Amino acid sequence: MVDETLESKLAKKKGGKRKAKISVRRKKEFTYRGYTLEQLLALSLSELLPILPARARRSYKRGLNREQQIFVDRLRGSDGEAVKTHRREIFILPDFVGKKIAVYNGKEYKELEIKPEMIGHAIGEFSSTRRFTHHSGPGVGATRGSKFLPLK
Repeated sequence: MVDETLESKLAKKKGGKRKAKISVRRKKEFTYRGYTLEQLLALSLSELLPILPARARRSYKRGLNREQQIFVDRLRGSDGEAVKTHRREIFILPDFVGKKIAVYNGKEYKELEIKPEMIGHAIGEFSSTRRFTHHSGPGVGATRGSKFLPLK
């Protein structure tokens, strides 16, 4: 009787190990608010606007200014090279996906490739203007405890 329970426990453990192994992991298909990328590309701008977040919707509803429109036209016509821009406030549309953009962050151009997950976000969100400064330890004399450290 003891041997039967031991064998059944071992069999359950082996079965559990087999279930835990993942044979093939499928890549999750991208959807943006229930639409696939192909469906988003098929939509016109007027059909796409209700799907976008409020700030992006308002920006495109009001219309782009001259510099913004020039950038969007250059980006749509680009073949593979990164398009440089200072326009950080332009919101990413589905037809920008796969294009390369070099966004100015105040010091240099940060190159990025547009992915489907970026739709609806501003271009400037992906090029940080601030840099974290890494601080080292305190210097000699900075704390009371450092008074007793031997100097080399």
